Amino acid sequence: MPNNEKNNGKPIRSMQGDEDMFDMLQDSFDEREQTKSKRMLVIPQSNKVIFTEMVAAIDLPEGPVVEAVKEAMLRHEKLFLILRVDPQDETMSVTRSDYHEMGSIADIRQIMKAPNGSMRAFVCGLSRGSLVDLRKNGGVLYGEVEEMPMDILPIRRVEQEALYRALQDMIEQFAEVADKRLPEEVFKRLQGIRDLDRLVNQAMILLPIPVDLRQGLLEAGSNLEQYQMLSTILANELEIMRIRKQLKDKVQEELDKNQRDYILREQMKVIRSELGENSDRDGSEFLERLEKLEASDSVKEAIRKEIRRFSTLGSNSSESATSRDYIETLLSVPWDHVSEDNADLLLAKNILERDHYGLKDVKERVTEYLAVHMHARQADSPILCLVGPPGTGKTSIAKSIAEAMNRKYVRVCLGGVSDEAEIRGHRRTYVASLPGRIMQGMIQAGTANPLMLLDEVDKLGSDYKGDPSSALLEVLDSAQNSRFVDHYIEIPVDLSRVMFIATANTTETIPRPLLDRMEILEINTYLKTEKHHIAKEHLIPKQMKRHGLSSSQIGWTGKAIDDIIEYYTREAGVRELERMIGKICRKAVLSIVEAEAKGEKPGKASITGKNLTEYLGRHRYMPEDPIGRSAVGLARGLAWTAVGGTTMEIEVSLLPGEGKLSLTGNIGNVMRESAITGINYIRAFLGDKVPDGFFDRNIINIHIPEGAVPKDGPSAGITMATAVYSAITGNPVAADVAMTGEITLRGRVLPIGGLREKLLAAKGVGVRKVLIPLANKESLADIPEEVTEGMEIIPVKTMEEVLREAIVKK
Repeated sequence: MPNNEKNNGKPIRSMQGDEDMFDMLQDSFDEREQTKSKRMLVIPQSNKVIFTEMVAAIDLPEGPVVEAVKEAMLRHEKLFLILRVDPQDETMSVTRSDYHEMGSIADIRQIMKAPNGSMRAFVCGLSRGSLVDLRKNGGVLYGEVEEMPMDILPIRRVEQEALYRALQDMIEQFAEVADKRLPEEVFKRLQGIRDLDRLVNQAMILLPIPVDLRQGLLEAGSNLEQYQMLSTILANELEIMRIRKQLKDKVQEELDKNQRDYILREQMKVIRSELGENSDRDGSEFLERLEKLEASDSVKEAIRKEIRRFSTLGSNSSESATSRDYIETLLSVPWDHVSEDNADLLLAKNILERDHYGLKDVKERVTEYLAVHMHARQADSPILCLVGPPGTGKTSIAKSIAEAMNRKYVRVCLGGVSDEAEIRGHRRTYVASLPGRIMQGMIQAGTANPLMLLDEVDKLGSDYKGDPSSALLEVLDSAQNSRFVDHYIEIPVDLSRVMFIATANTTETIPRPLLDRMEILEINTYLKTEKHHIAKEHLIPKQMKRHGLSSSQIGWTGKAIDDIIEYYTREAGVRELERMIGKICRKAVLSIVEAEAKGEKPGKASITGKNLTEYLGRHRYMPEDPIGRSAVGLARGLAWTAVGGTTMEIEVSLLPGEGKLSLTGNIGNVMRESAITGINYIRAFLGDKVPDGFFDRNIINIHIPEGAVPKDGPSAGITMATAVYSAITGNPVAADVAMTGEITLRGRVLPIGGLREKLLAAKGVGVRKVLIPLANKESLADIPEEVTEGMEIIPVKTMEEVLREAIVKK
């Protein structure tokens, strides 16, 4: 026993041995005989209060308590049952404050073993008592208990009758709303009692009153206080039970209504089935799908409203099929269902490097977005536009970006689209109306944050049906697309989580407002070395796998790859290069199959520069003419085309006749105006260096070869002016000089585009000196050294500088 256990706030002395403790307790109890307190075995209760004349079963804790109770029963001793303050506390504490002050003195009637193996005692309440002192001996609580009879106040007979009738009325009401909590035999037993005191006592025993209120009834100071307290408790319990019954009735009424509706719906299904009508006219299937839909409450309510409307339509109604299709579409939209973005930056980088060679700017931009998204946990999805020649990997890089970001990929082709409804959707009033391509792409992806490729955005058209590029303004505006409304859906859809990537071959045909909403990333023409790497690392393995070839069946030399690029393709990208590689693979497979058909062992196909013609035939393209001798009236310009850069020779000749300008070679309006500007500059520049009337007596004919190919643009201005100057003065133009730049009337040289492609073309024909506008000088930093190696790049600001560098003085 601990040394410092407390009894009523005072320390209890520690003693050795049960006999010493018993003697000490006996002496203490003897000393208090004069206060009418008695020593009793104390059994704490957690949820039970025993009243006078009440017979109840109490569970006995295992151990010495059972033996103590048995011994008390043999000695005809009483028990003291007291309620714990904390019902969760199961310890045998000796602290008085852990128990209520008032308890019940009870007689032990029987001890028996319960079905669960525990010991149980049946007791009968005799009177109430107050705990004076409490001590523990051998795990058993003993206490000094003073009997506390209740004050019996005199009550007039009329008042007794009034109290009796009031109590019986409340018991009757209690029985009506108790809902099986008060058995009928208990109610009849209480009705049969005619004495007020007995009725109060039996009501406290038999009615289901909470344990804390029972303790309050036990502690009542007088019989009248106990009557009033019981009446108050019953009144409160009656009100609580009435409220519970009302709530239960409402729930039951709702359940009955649901059950009734269910039965009626099932009957309607059977009737419609017999009539051959659709059995899901009530929309129950739609409602089930709606419950599983990831969407906001406002969206669900709008869909639920449409389902209710559909349920009221007859199967023969013309709107029935339209309404069903509309609901199907609404339930297919991934409103709030999103995929988890990839959080592994290194993995994303590896995927981008694995699938594509080069494209540094695109890969860097995607990597930056992922880094910001991981760092800030929230980042606006970028709207990128990849601009470059055909076959440079714009579409395929979008697939790799989707894989790197762990997003669904969906492609929306906009080439040739000229109807605004293709973007915004058709209104449901039209027959066969559908959502726009943006919403169809969302439904196809199945998530609210896919990567959506808007392919060929530069080839959008416009006619009397509207301008689809204007409809795209809202789609591609991050400040507006969070509530994009498709004409068919008619419910705002959040597109801000979608990553849009557009592709285009040129920005010239894209409207300026639309272009302003996109981040432009240029994809340049591939160098020959880049094409070589792409073919070796990507295209050849891809085609070998597609044709079922292994490295033991076909081999490739570097010279063969270079010759395919040089003599069989003429493109900025690698699409035609892949076709040529596929053609070689097909012929290799054919030779293997033919050998196996003859019963021979097929040999390994070795693709070299020497046997390339056996697979691809004669050379399809020849290198451009190499640099020849310097000539009068002949200048070499540089041009950009959709398949890369090229050089063009501009020829000028002077013929006698009426002074006029003749332009030949399929020249466009812009180039025509540029030629006129150049000639006017030369006339002003030469001034009196030419005879009077020279320009009135001669025809200046400017010709650009390959007349079947349309030519346009201002960048040939300085080239045409140089050729005209050479023809007039008789001074030749240096053969190893090429040039590009726009000219003004005052002789200024303005910047041009496509510098990388033009320099590649110049290098291909052996040009040693290239004249470019001074404004393009900064662009040289972005051009690989292997392009400019071996060439002298001279930035020029005026036409005088051009003539000084290009004209060979006699």
